[in-house]
Formats: sequence, structure tokens, C-alpha cells
Amino acid sequence: MQAIEINSPVQPMGELDAVGLSAALTPLRAGERLKWLHERLGGRLVATTSFGIQAAVMLHLIHSHAPEIPVVFIDTGFLFPETYRYADKLMSKFDGLDFRIYQPSVSAARMQALWGNLWEQGKEGADKYGLITKVEPMNRALKETGADVWISGLRRSQSSTRADRAFVEQQKRTLKAYPILDWADMQVELYFRQHDLPPHPLAEKGYVTMGDWHSTRPSDGDDAESTRFDGQKYECGLHLDSGTSDFQI
Repeated sequence: MQAIEINSPVQPMGELDAVGLSAALTPLRAGERLKWLHERLGGRLVATTSFGIQAAVMLHLIHSHAPEIPVVFIDTGFLFPETYRYADKLMSKFDGLDFRIYQPSVSAARMQALWGNLWEQGKEGADKYGLITKVEPMNRALKETGADVWISGLRRSQSSTRADRAFVEQQKRTLKAYPILDWADMQVELYFRQHDLPPHPLAEKGYVTMGDWHSTRPSDGDDAESTRFDGQKYECGLHLDSGTSDFQI
């Protein structure tokens, strides 16, 4: 594994690797991880936000430590009305950030006319839905921003599929970095209170995770994974195999 010095200058992507980056980020705090990544990788970085339950935490961290990083929002066309209003609120609060909104190349109306309600068609339909509404626009965002390091607010405690993640991992052509990967739910809640961040309006109605209106439900005391796609799946596709795709419309 290549040794990486904390104060080393920006280097070409070919000189870095996921294992080395992950080792460098591990001892740092979340804000320091963001600052270090920006100082080293600069314009190769892009962050994403879903404007979900914990989104304000990552946006505040980026705004405080690396506001130059562009932040991509994937608008599937099927988000809760509350999410769209919350997005406007947070974009106004963090108006110094470079927000970029991406939408699927196929409209919601066209998708439903051609293929029906894909989210009701079992795992195959749900997977196709994820490719159309999330993976395709995210791939386009990566291409248009020229980024090959993607910063996400993913955390290990959110699901069993994330429990063994490293701070940086390779997914096809893209390196993915997770600055708050090791944060527990209580740490997220504490950060909200310490910085007086506005909560998602559906949090008070029992939602512990946030996705599209048709595939997300409030928790009845069960884990977060059970609140998405009736417990059949949790990942939409973005955090399983991203960066490139052969999917085309």
C-alpha cells in the first residue's frame, strides 16, 4: 500500500488508491477528511445529497470545510413534496455551495407510460427503476463534472450492506469516499442539535430514511432497511455498482 502524507500536494489520480486513501482518512475527524480530500484532489471531487433525513449534516460539513466541492442532487421525479420543499430550504441556508440538479433522461410520465410502475414489479422492476432514475443521471453528473472521486454521506450503521465499508472504495471508474462512515445515529442527532440544523419535515412522522414516495414508509420500530421497498432491498443502485453503466434509453 502506498504511503500517503497528510500534507502532500494534489497528485494525479493514477498515483492514488482506495486502500491508501482510506488509511489516511481513518484517523481524521469528518471535517478534516473533507478538507484533506479537497486539498489533495481538488476538482476531481463531487459530493451528492438526497436532501433526506440526515442530509443537512453533510451539507453543513461541506459548507464549513470544503465549500468549493460541487454538490449533485438527483431528482428522481418521485420524491415526497416535503423533500422538495426541504431541498429549497437547505439550498437557501447553504447558498454558498455549488448545487447542481440532475434528473433522469426519461420523464416520470414517459417511464410509467412505457413500463408501468416499475417499483411494483418485483426486484427486476425496482432495479430497472433505480437505473433509470438514479444511476443514469449520476453517471451523467460524474461525466459532466469531470469528477472521479465521489463523496457521499453513507454510514455503516444505516444497513447491513454498509457495515463493512471502508472510508474509500473503488466502484468501477469512480472512487467513493465516506467522511461520516463511522458516525452512529446518536452522533448525527447531536450534530443537528449543536449546529441548529433544520430536520426533514417527515422525520417527526417516523421516517428514519428517505427515498421516493412510493417505496419509503415510516418506521414502526423496525430497522431502516425494512422501510424501503417493503424490506426487499435498501440500496437503489448508486451505492452498489456506480461510476459507469451500460444502461441506455
